[in-house]
Amino acid sequence: MDAPLPPSQLPQAADLFGDIERTASTGWRDYVPGLLVALLATLAAASLADRYGAPLTLLALLVGLAMNFLSADARLTPGLALASRELLRWAIVLVGVRITLSQIVALGPFSLLAVVAIVGLTVGAGVLTARALKLGAAFGTLSGGAVAICGASAAMAISATLSERRVRQAELTLVLVGTSAMSSAALVLYPAICELFGLSDVQAGFVLGASIHDVAQTLGAGYAFSPAAGETATIVKLARVALLAPVLALVALAFPAPLKISGGKRVAPLLPWFVVGFFVVAGINSTGIIPAQVTDFTAELSSWMLAISVAATAIRSPLGEILRTGPKPLIVGGIASMTSLVAALGFAILAL
Repeated sequence: MDAPLPPSQLPQAADLFGDIERTASTGWRDYVPGLLVALLATLAAASLADRYGAPLTLLALLVGLAMNFLSADARLTPGLALASRELLRWAIVLVGVRITLSQIVALGPFSLLAVVAIVGLTVGAGVLTARALKLGAAFGTLSGGAVAICGASAAMAISATLSERRVRQAELTLVLVGTSAMSSAALVLYPAICELFGLSDVQAGFVLGASIHDVAQTLGAGYAFSPAAGETATIVKLARVALLAPVLALVALAFPAPLKISGGKRVAPLLPWFVVGFFVVAGINSTGIIPAQVTDFTAELSSWMLAISVAATAIRSPLGEILRTGPKPLIVGGIASMTSLVAALGFAILAL
């Protein structure tokens, strides 16, 4: 068996800081082949999503993995790198159009604090499990944060903040695969669990909104339970998505990324620009001055940008290293998922 490649030789698909893989000086024509491949992969995923009702992000990941053999073609590297790094930065910024402060306030302070506590417990469970399995706190933060907040979107954003120095491309892909699979399973299993416990619409909506990984699966499970549960699940899930920005801020502070300055010294930025952009867009959206048509269009655009970035990341992923990793990384996501479900059920049963 070949020895694993050192990090410097691996694709740096999520290195948004640019501190590992520098953007090469290339003309715009050099970006076209890779961008077209990532776009075509996403269009294929969208067609499958429309046909089978599966999440676009999950299918973009699977189609990208199926096209992984194209990573050997150096002509695609500039475009794939652009799609999986610069495009991801702007997708993270535009996610802010899905959030308003009024949606969060509607939860009430007690439920909002419960959501914050569940997110914290879930991330903590990921970190503790990863440390116990000797996978490191950074990987635990990535896996736990993906489960705690919004699945693949959070995984990509957190990996961008951690940088490739702390989370390898293979580990990111494993988290994307595992989180997407667990979220799809939760879509089917969690409403049945709510029925088993005899939860009310409000209780079920809180549990589904506070524990299911991906936004699409959360809404699907909520409205499958009942329309009232779907509305509650939507608000709770939006509150979790809103925590993406403060979580990224905390991750950036806990795992500072060095940045070169003109004097040759290296300092750690307080916040990457795309995190600041997320805050700004969410704040502007909360004022209500953005027309609904613009908000809807921008939210759809951010979903497509994220899907293209995920597809490009999957195409560039070192699958050989993924296969050598073993089941331990998936165990971290599983423990984090169980933590969020148990915590949400406990709050719903005892307090709602």
